[in-house]
Amino acid sequence: MATLDKVAVIGAGSVGSAVAYATTIDRLAGETALYDIDGARASAEALDLSHGLQFVGGGHVRGGDDIRICADADLVIVTAGATHGPGRTRLDLAGGNVALIRSLLPSLLEQAPDAIYVLVSNPVDVITYAAQEISGLPAGRVIGSGTVLDSSRLRHLLAERLGIAVTSVHAMVVGEHGDSEVVLWSSATVGGTPLLEVVGPDGNRVVAGELEGIRAEVRDAAARIIRGKGNTNLAIGLATARIARAISRDERAVLPVSVRTDVPGAGDVCLSLPSVVGREGVLTCLATPLDDDEREGLRRSAAALRAVIDAVC
Repeated sequence: MATLDKVAVIGAGSVGSAVAYATTIDRLAGETALYDIDGARASAEALDLSHGLQFVGGGHVRGGDDIRICADADLVIVTAGATHGPGRTRLDLAGGNVALIRSLLPSLLEQAPDAIYVLVSNPVDVITYAAQEISGLPAGRVIGSGTVLDSSRLRHLLAERLGIAVTSVHAMVVGEHGDSEVVLWSSATVGGTPLLEVVGPDGNRVVAGELEGIRAEVRDAAARIIRGKGNTNLAIGLATARIARAISRDERAVLPVSVRTDVPGAGDVCLSLPSVVGREGVLTCLATPLDDDEREGLRRSAAALRAVIDAVC
């Protein structure tokens, strides 16, 4: 099973630590480097994780505040930045987190010039655009975590309502990772059967009148978690590890990651589209069929992102 030599995780807060934990369990690299300006925190998280390496078959984890620990990483995952606490949207964070990536990225590129860069910091689509602009790397090597988590939330909700396994639900969220995200209802299926035609084992169905409520529940899921525990970290750690696994093992998996593209009627942005992800990053975006509402929703989502990009990038 192919793995990377080294993964560097930037930011040792709750999200970065969850990402390091998930990628270590999945044995995606021989070495994990955890970097943070709070060197004591990074070192402690790395030591804690190192104590469990016996249970996953070995490896190496180290942490600190010296950027040189990221040297020669094959994959760099950026989680550093302010988070969207109660009353703040992902887009509210744009200015500060773009400034952070502007100061941080040149040093990372010096240490890991050949890496694939995965951005997780919010607002992830804006941060991904800024990172690709600053780095000058090909768009396919600068990837946002996008709506991989949103799509998982959607599939979980649909599986719960129908009483079936989440792995049998095929439905995707595209566009912004945020308020303007778009659910591709027209192509949602369960075992190849269109979603609205599915009857679960207990007679459960999803009807057309429920769709907007389900979309709102997916959109607002993070806010609900934040109200209860102050942040989201576990599922985004797993979602990011899923992207890393596609890269590490050259799976060429189709995932709704954020990548730079031109959206007709809105312009040049980063947003999530079904994309083929492998060892070289995003290899191509699929020409996904959209109905008229989905096409217009994607245009509006791109326009909202373009307005923020114009303001902060």
